[in-house]
Amino acid sequence: MTNFLKSFLTCLLVSSIFSIAAQNKSAIKGEEVTYNSNGTTLKGYVAYNENQKGKRPAIIVVPEWWGNNDYSKSRAKQLAELGYIAIAVDFYGDGKIAENPIEAKAFATPFYKDPQLGLARIEAALTKIKEYPQTDPNKIAAIGYCFGGSMVLNAAKLGTNFKGVVSFHGGLATVPATKGSTTAKILVCNGAADKFIGPDDIKNFKRNLDSLNVPYTFIDYAGATHAFTNPQSTATGKKFNMPIEYNEAADKKSWADMKAFFKTIF
Repeated sequence: MTNFLKSFLTCLLVSSIFSIAAQNKSAIKGEEVTYNSNGTTLKGYVAYNENQKGKRPAIIVVPEWWGNNDYSKSRAKQLAELGYIAIAVDFYGDGKIAENPIEAKAFATPFYKDPQLGLARIEAALTKIKEYPQTDPNKIAAIGYCFGGSMVLNAAKLGTNFKGVVSFHGGLATVPATKGSTTAKILVCNGAADKFIGPDDIKNFKRNLDSLNVPYTFIDYAGATHAFTNPQSTATGKKFNMPIEYNEAADKKSWADMKAFFKTIF
């Protein structure tokens, strides 16, 4: 085979790969959905590949404490590109988005105080995603960011029947797991430089799960602060004087770790 022919075939292969990727991306359907939890109207966002045949695993996406904004919706789209169906969850009702940390804290605090309230929001989203014919009801997981990471860890510890949950820079001072309650596998993607997560938080989190032989993986990402996966974090941190910033390396590595984790649980 001549060098010219080799180069031609290589270019053809690369072109085909990019063409397929582009087709898959263009086939992603994202839609706003309305559902209810204990009298509260919730506005979620569902994404899936319209051209993909058959049922597929579903992923619940719980946002940062800002609310179900463009960032959480973009993660739902990315999951759809990977072949999943995903729902970005509205925790606060009516699609409310916090404009500043004070407002975000006010919105999030009731869920920290009452884990069952957060669990109800997640279960409402779970019920909604199961209505889609694309969803395989036996293969469901959840991921969460910051506040959302705490919420998916709570859901796992309280016994929600997920195959697994992934917390990205989520708080660890969550409800303790009890014997027999936690069946979901757990992946924690933690920023090693996160000033919101103390050594005692990590120690207590691990001790609780170790005492119950709950399987989990805890990964520290060097130099990564709180909110390290969100490209807007650096600007947000400067705006509100918060110790958060985007870390591209940790973002890409944690996403790859999540993909590998999903392959093991589904």
